Amino acid sequence: GIQRSDRPTIEKTWAVVAAADHGVVAEGVSVFPQAVTAQMVANFLSGGAAISALTRQVGARVKIVDAGVANPIPGDVTQLVDLKLADGTANFTLGPAMPDEHAIEILDRGVGLASELAGEGADLIAIGEMGIGNTTAASAITAVMLDESPKTVTGNGTGIDEITRLKKARVVSSAIQANQPDRADPVGVLAGVGGYEIGLLAGVVLGAARARILVVLDGFISTSAALLTAAIAPVTAQYMVASHKSVEPGHILALEHLGLTPAIDLDMRLGEASGAALAIPIIESAVRL
Repeated sequence: GIQRSDRPTIEKTWAVVAAADHGVVAEGVSVFPQAVTAQMVANFLSGGAAISALTRQVGARVKIVDAGVANPIPGDVTQLVDLKLADGTANFTLGPAMPDEHAIEILDRGVGLASELAGEGADLIAIGEMGIGNTTAASAITAVMLDESPKTVTGNGTGIDEITRLKKARVVSSAIQANQPDRADPVGVLAGVGGYEIGLLAGVVLGAARARILVVLDGFISTSAALLTAAIAPVTAQYMVASHKSVEPGHILALEHLGLTPAIDLDMRLGEASGAALAIPIIESAVRL
């Protein structure tokens, strides 16, 4: 149905990994410092990350996108796609994560990137992300879009303990209280409690659906982006495949909301499109059958 063909093909696959930083790390929601975001982007670019190995294995090409990394990225950045509007979001417990116009612009830049990949013949785009603190933003978006309590959708992220998880849930509650986002206004939700990489990926999903390209969601953060996209244009949910079910409670609820059944369940929590890359051979097998 996506390809308008009874003989669909999967020949050119891409992974889009968007990176950005989050002002909310000032609230102590992560065990890692913000500088790790830039270090990981450098690792992506040098081909030394998990997603690098997995995309080589499955024959997918990769776009590494700076959607709002705060610190300078070390090493060779010639292959980096610079779509940055700001050096990360503001601390959204004190006010909006980003201006409304930035939310609109980052969505537009994601749409443009998808259109660019469509022009290169992409028929599958896997989406993933990197950003210290971004599970907090994803938890806030998911709580608002699903009308769930922050405590219900907030998980352990990159290995925090239970005390820190409860603290993170309180931070999410504070952010929602400070910004009063309305799920009927998904762009406003992005501006209030989102992240630049989340907005960019939401735009990629919009652009991919418009170009009739299958989108493979990774984990919790990319699925929070998909929640925004599906609220902006409900038909886009029919262009999405869920790659895996992560250990994040909000991810499971978001997939149920979108009506998506994950292909694999391996208790993954890495992000960076790693689960989406693992699902590509399963999708290719389905097409071949």
